[in-house]
Amino acid sequence: MKQMIVHNEHNLMQMALLEEGKAVEFTAERTRERGLLGSFFKGRVVNVLPGMQAAFVDIGQKKNAFLYVDDVLHPHLEKQPKVKPSISELLRPGQDVIVQVLKEPVGSKGARVTTHYSLPGRWLVYMPIADYIAVSKKIAREGDRARLKALGDQLRRGEEGLIIRTVSAEEQREAIEADLESLREQWRLICEKADSLPSPSLLHRDHSMVQRIIRDVYTPGSDEVITDSEGQAREVRALLEEICPGHQPKVQVYRGAESIFAAYGVQEQLNKDFARKVWLPGGGYIVIDHTEALTVVDVNTGKFTGGGGDSLEETVTETNMQAAVEIARLMRLRDIGGMIIVDFIDMEEATNRQEVAAALEAELKKDRTKAFVMGWTKLGLLELTRKKVREESTLPYVEPCSSCHGTGKRYISPLH
Repeated sequence: MKQMIVHNEHNLMQMALLEEGKAVEFTAERTRERGLLGSFFKGRVVNVLPGMQAAFVDIGQKKNAFLYVDDVLHPHLEKQPKVKPSISELLRPGQDVIVQVLKEPVGSKGARVTTHYSLPGRWLVYMPIADYIAVSKKIAREGDRARLKALGDQLRRGEEGLIIRTVSAEEQREAIEADLESLREQWRLICEKADSLPSPSLLHRDHSMVQRIIRDVYTPGSDEVITDSEGQAREVRALLEEICPGHQPKVQVYRGAESIFAAYGVQEQLNKDFARKVWLPGGGYIVIDHTEALTVVDVNTGKFTGGGGDSLEETVTETNMQAAVEIARLMRLRDIGGMIIVDFIDMEEATNRQEVAAALEAELKKDRTKAFVMGWTKLGLLELTRKKVREESTLPYVEPCSSCHGTGKRYISPLH
């Protein structure tokens, strides 16, 4: 069972996703400063840089957006040479172009945008000019995969592309078809606005943070949403009745005196899980350090000494197994992206190293953001990557500690 705990305070909305009572995702959004990810803009090309095979596009934000040549090319629409054409053959300064934000602005860099458009729905992702059908790899049963692939082929038109989402595994044709029609209408409205509005202009913004998460992860019949806002509860019920017709939505309004995060133990969990040192259930601990290039995770046995008859190898492997599970959860919770290097405690047996890597991979499958275990380096470090689409969601809500002067961070509640 999953619980979505939503806290609203002035201009700030925070949401924690709990699985069996444990925080696995946390995100925050200032209601007047919603993110750009997934938004569509009518932009104007400002600069074309053949040496970088990229262009900068004015989308009306503080920084111009970055458009790479691969995000302009559509090989299925026209025959492309084996060597990529110069970006200057595809775009020119002053040209208007519809773009979608692929990555949020990070630091001094503007947003990364694409012309490979996609509109996510409850049951599928609609791509107006992708020309292929894909079924989520998390749908394991071949019968379900074949049925959904055939259904997608029947429903799509012309050069449309569809990705059938995991939640569609047992869904009926009518619901999937209705979702597709809704997404087609969204795309029609985007194109209509692009024809009538000047550049730069916002054409379409994705749902709010809460609506996106509910759309993507809510399971009817078991999951529940708990919020401290009566108005938000009404909006959530309306959304769930739309995307999950026939199911009684589980939406509660919290009215207690203390904050909703304190009442459900979220604040205590975040204080521990955003620390530099995070303790493992058995007494070991991990240390997480961030650099500009990568994130480094160090695993230590700490107070864990294993069972009475355990050998050193068994004690070390058990600590590493606990760490693998916790690292995957913390990557989701803290939204750590980019390259991650894990320094597990040295293990002598190759089978134990394989077992630890497999445990980490299995936990990462629960993550909605793509992550890949690359393998062990020659120095015995485990290398992995996780897609980075925005700055760490917690950064506006943490501050350097006055005691450690920034070597660690702690969660700061906006209530205090």
